[in-house]
Amino acid sequence: MNTLKITNVKTILTAPGGIDLAVVKIETNEPEIYGLGCATFTQRIVAVKTAIDDYLKPFLIGKDPARIEDIWQSAMVSGYWRNGPIANNALSGVDMALWDLKGKVAGMPVYDLMGGRCRDGVPLYRHTDGEDEVAVEDSIRAAMEEGYQYVRCQMGMYGGAGTEDLKLIANKLDRAKNIQPKRSPRNRTHGIYFDPEAYAKAVPKLFDHLRNKLGFGIEFIHDVHERITPINALQLAKNVEEYQLFYLEDPVAPENVDWLKTFRQQTSTPIAMGELFTSPNDYKQLIINKEIDFIRCHISMIGGLTPAKKLAVMSEQCGVRTAWHGPGDISPVGVAANMHLSLNSPNMGIQEYTPMNDALREVFPGCPEIDQGYAYVNDKPGLGIDINEDLAKKYPIEGGIPSWTNARTPDGTASRP
Repeated sequence: MNTLKITNVKTILTAPGGIDLAVVKIETNEPEIYGLGCATFTQRIVAVKTAIDDYLKPFLIGKDPARIEDIWQSAMVSGYWRNGPIANNALSGVDMALWDLKGKVAGMPVYDLMGGRCRDGVPLYRHTDGEDEVAVEDSIRAAMEEGYQYVRCQMGMYGGAGTEDLKLIANKLDRAKNIQPKRSPRNRTHGIYFDPEAYAKAVPKLFDHLRNKLGFGIEFIHDVHERITPINALQLAKNVEEYQLFYLEDPVAPENVDWLKTFRQQTSTPIAMGELFTSPNDYKQLIINKEIDFIRCHISMIGGLTPAKKLAVMSEQCGVRTAWHGPGDISPVGVAANMHLSLNSPNMGIQEYTPMNDALREVFPGCPEIDQGYAYVNDKPGLGIDINEDLAKKYPIEGGIPSWTNARTPDGTASRP
């Protein structure tokens, strides 16, 4: 085989699951040897494509794809200013593709390149939701029937949002908990409304119901999604202690992580943090100071597998576990990357999983197998996943701005989604 060189970098945009996805394909002078990586930043997907096509592609052509670390380090600083979701997702697509390519050259799965398996399967958690406690309970029971031992429990998604009509929210809350959201002023601004205080009062009641009905044989997760004030989040963390959550996720916004020191001093509820972080350095002090228990890292947002593996090792040294972000807005290539890291990391805590429809599995052959709450990757070289480019073209992206990010509190104030 000739010395490998990068000859082309392609950005493939597709939406077979109804969510815009971006995948990078790195081609070489050996046509059968290529790599795939996830570069999905759904909310700014066209900007990521531009960053790849106009900046990273010219930077990469002619380089040796085996030099993953050197390419990551040099590409990271090639624009001088670094980090941020657009630049990091572009770099992630390249980085994952290089790991996939290296695995194919070596004839080994990526998890073997990283040191091999630490477990036989990857334990998953599913999302469960409902309009009231009983509906959430029913959703959890359905997940348990499928074999899931960990579930994320929400009531009306994040903070009871999901509608522009506060009356509908009021009906949901009043029916289940006798909690009445606040009224809005006249001439209400368009947006997705929620009441932070009503939400914070409702969550302990939800878990009281769930533990009474389902006991302690199932692990519960709850995502605050940074939607309430730090002091309300602290009160919430203390109020749910008796229900023994597996973890409480993103109780504060990235701008307020200094509050986590106070959380650690006042509550024993495990804390997961970092879905919105866009640099590995955002985690550093939280891990070193042991102010969090799980890293909720969206791998493509920090630049790919290369920094994520280092972050996992650093967390291991400090007794912090991984819980890689696994929403619907990462491609199956990104899902596979999550699974390979979860298989390889001894401090893996849990893996979030969003079910894939048939179209996703057709466009991306080689997706992990899901059985009884565990994920199993195949043993093919690299990430073990491919893309059918012709079929991907049948699912064009929308490229718009999602409405769910336009969150507002009852008086019309723009709020974190």
